[in-house]
Parts: sequence; structure tokens; C-alpha cells
Amino acid sequence: MSIRPSRRLALAALAAGALVLSACSAGSLGTSDEEGTTTVSYLVDNEASTVKTAEALVSAFNAKNSSIQVKIETRPQGGEGDNIVKTRLATGDMADVFGYNSGSLFQALKPEQNLTPLDDQPYVGDLDPAFKVTVTAGGKLYGAPNGAAMGGGILYNKAVYTKLGLQVPKTWADFMANNAKIKAAGVAPVVQAYQDTWTSQVIVLADYHNVAADQPDFAEKFTANQAKFATTPAALRSFQRLQDVHDAKYLNKDFASAKLEQGLKLLADGKGAHFPMLTFTVATLAANSPDKIDDIGFFALPGDDAAKNGLTVWEPGGLYVPKSTTGAKLDAARQFITFVVSKEGCDIMAGASTPSGPFVVKGCDLPDTVPAAIKDMQPYFDSKATSPALEFLSPVKGPTLEQITVEVGSGIRKAADGAALYDQDVKKQAQQLGLSGW
Repeated sequence: MSIRPSRRLALAALAAGALVLSACSAGSLGTSDEEGTTTVSYLVDNEASTVKTAEALVSAFNAKNSSIQVKIETRPQGGEGDNIVKTRLATGDMADVFGYNSGSLFQALKPEQNLTPLDDQPYVGDLDPAFKVTVTAGGKLYGAPNGAAMGGGILYNKAVYTKLGLQVPKTWADFMANNAKIKAAGVAPVVQAYQDTWTSQVIVLADYHNVAADQPDFAEKFTANQAKFATTPAALRSFQRLQDVHDAKYLNKDFASAKLEQGLKLLADGKGAHFPMLTFTVATLAANSPDKIDDIGFFALPGDDAAKNGLTVWEPGGLYVPKSTTGAKLDAARQFITFVVSKEGCDIMAGASTPSGPFVVKGCDLPDTVPAAIKDMQPYFDSKATSPALEFLSPVKGPTLEQITVEVGSGIRKAADGAALYDQDVKKQAQQLGLSGW
């Protein structure tokens, strides 16, 4: 069920221009220490914005610490990069600090065997509890946040809302009532862009906060094969919401052929009112429609109970220290991570690239210059009305969800059938992982 949209949308030219050192050993990058200096290697993926942010952090840290020098290594993205991380951990050849996913992919690193706990670090008390869950194993915390969170919900055109006198909905019924008024005004109520098939998953995935509000132990039971989408009413509703907007004829006419950037333009131009989406796309909106970015807001996918309204969050990745990092390098690695999660570190990251959402560290505030849609996420974090997306809580992720949600969202398959098909899909994947109960 994993979504990696930034990887899907990375421009080939930028990726090719980034420094690629896919399997370099630590020694090949100058990590032998000069006299009086401890050198720390820092491994990140080679996506252009990731490298840019890492360079900004390292430059600032090195300037402040004459006795420590951090040197950047990069690795490929995707499956090749995953294999490099696992191989280097297994052989004891991992960089002194490395960035990697939080959640289920973090668990696959066998953290208790391969990583150094960070429970005793000074920033731990300032971390958002929802993030801590995604980097904890065996009761110990192994990761610090590497960047900002990302929300899944509804990007909406505030100018359309103002013109029609609409209020941000907190229930699905109110959302659908807004859609009816929007359609009557001649505007497409819900934008979809199924030519980019991954986008079809957003309603289902962003509904997870509502699932968890109704059944808090769903992720645990789902992982243990004790709860399913088709037979858990709250989870089945995630698929039903996708069917609802299609059956009510609330979609843009070209939903089947539109691509993501076309959908974003419909929203920015006020020809579409809502776009179920992840907030990393706000940066694309700002770049492509800078004169309309102030018209775009964001709200969490509404559920059935306004009192439980909240946001499904894609937590930031983590920074980790392998057990192979010891002595002075361990102390220096911890010092670097402490800098990254400090207010200064957060400000540097926000300056290097547009944040996809709030930071998950107390005291790290979003700059006033971020788009309104990103600011709209902050109240959910302030009120702790957030839940990590299911993929951060369970390793069970079926590979064909986006094909299933295209069918449900296009009226080809009913919600109940789609949910049942997805349950079959995850069964195969869980069995491949060797999970008990499957």
C-alpha cells in the first residue's frame, strides 16, 4: 500500500545530475580522520532535493564544528537503494549516519540487531508521539525525524468556497453536500487524475485516521490477519467513499485520462474544487501556478464523526546510527543528528526545499512563507488529531492497490468487491513476508 510519489515524479535529468555512489565503502569517501578531527559519513538517497537539503545541513554543521566533519555519500532510490542499505548493514559497512524510511520499511532493517538506540538523546521528549511509533522496535527508539511530515487529504480551492459560501467539512456527509452545491455552480466537485494511477489510492489511504478512530487496533489486527478491509465496516467505508464520488458524478470529465499536473491545474484555475491528494504536490502547485497558490487550502479527509475529525499523516523518514558506528564517531554522529532536529536544522531544511507539512519536533515551526495549504495542516498537529498512515504501522502492503482503486473510482468495480480483492492481494504479500497467522 506504500506510496512513494516523490520518487515517481522525480525528473530524470535531476536524478541523473545528482551524485551517485551506489555502493561505495566508507573509506573511499575520506572517512579516515585527520589529526584532531572526527569524520562522519552520512548516507542519503540521490533524489535532487534530498541531496540539496543534506548539503545545506552538512555545510552549516561543519562550519560550527571544527572538530567534526560530516561527509555525504549517496545511494540510488527504490529497490536498488533498499538492497544497498540492507547489505551494508549486514556486512558492517554502513555509513556512520544514514537516512531511510520510517514505519514498516524501518522494521525490515531488523533495528534491534543492526541499529543503535537513541532513547537517551536530548531531543526525544520533543518528538511527536505519532512519529516515535514509526521508529520504535522492542520498546526502544532508533530514529530521529529527517524532514517534515506529509498529509493525505483534500486540497481545495478557497476562492470557489468563498464564492459559494461553503465551510470546510468535518464529516463525509457535509463534504458530499458541498460537492452538490459545487456541481450546481458548474464546477467539477472532485478532481481525479487516473492516468497517474497511484493518485487513485489517496481517498482510501487518507481515510486511515477515520478507520483508526473507529477501530484503534485495526493495524495490529490487520497485520495478524485478524481484520480485513472487506469485513471491517470502518475500513470498507474507505473504498465506499471512493465509489461515492464517482456514483454521484462528481468527477472531472477527463478523470480517466488526466495526469497529476493537469488535475492540479484544474484545481488552481477553479475549474475543480477538491483534489484528494498528498501535500508534497503543493510545491508543484506553487511552481506551476504561482499566482493561484494563495487560493489553495487543505483539509483532512472527512469521516463520519466530526468530533473525531483528524489527519492521516505520512511520517518523515528517519536518521539512524548503525551498531558499527562506535567510539568518537558515535558521539559525533549523535551530535550531528541533534543538530538536524534542532530549530536551526529545521530552518535550514525549510529553506532548502518547500516543506510538505509541519515538522514533528516541538519548537520547529513552519516559516511564514509556506503556502496556505501547508499552514492548514498545523492545527491538526497542534491538537494531536493525527494518525500515521497504515503503511507506517503494518508491513502488509498489497502491490496492486492502485489498479483496484482505479477500478472502484471509475465505476468498473464496486467498493465491496474492491476491498475483497485487496484483501486477497495483501494475503499473498503477507505470506511472502512469512508473517504469522497468514
